[in-house]
Amino acid sequence: MHSIPKKTCEQIITSGNDYLGALKGNHGKFFKALKLQFKPETHIHSVETGHGRVERRTVSLCHDIDALPNADQWAGLKTIIRVTSYRHTLKGKCLFINKPTTRYYISSLNESVEQFAQRIRNYWHVENKVHYVRDVTQGEDAARIRVHPLPNIFALGRNLALNLYREQGFENMAQAQRRAGQGFKLLKSLFRMK
Repeated sequence: MHSIPKKTCEQIITSGNDYLGALKGNHGKFFKALKLQFKPETHIHSVETGHGRVERRTVSLCHDIDALPNADQWAGLKTIIRVTSYRHTLKGKCLFINKPTTRYYISSLNESVEQFAQRIRNYWHVENKVHYVRDVTQGEDAARIRVHPLPNIFALGRNLALNLYREQGFENMAQAQRRAGQGFKLLKSLFRMK
């Protein structure tokens, strides 16, 4: 989740909506105070496995924001969420345990810990399914195209390719890209419109 500035929070609340956004270290005193004063009221644990990894995640909520400096500058702030995750990787017979990762989120919502855990997980699902594919598989971050309107045109082409791959039932985008690159005849048969 992108870091969410104070002005953006205000605009979201003014428009009648709610926000859930990542809070990072660039918010100085507020972030440090939050880390020191965070007292979880409720929490939930989850374990997910896949791709040779086991990830253990703990999501905790805190509604006590009055003691935090400048908490009133965050429009509509009601909940602070802490997510701590541990990733274990099994390679052969060796188990590698990575250091725990802790992330903080702020929200104007007043939901249960299960609902926040699901919202945050859904966001990372989108991040991994779309942004990671565009950045890594399609090499979007490494693209040196800078002259307008070419970046927009190439982004549209990348989106079209992802949508066509998914419509044809591919779940692994790197595999779909390799297969589509094997020749025009195969490419044409792969994307025959229904």
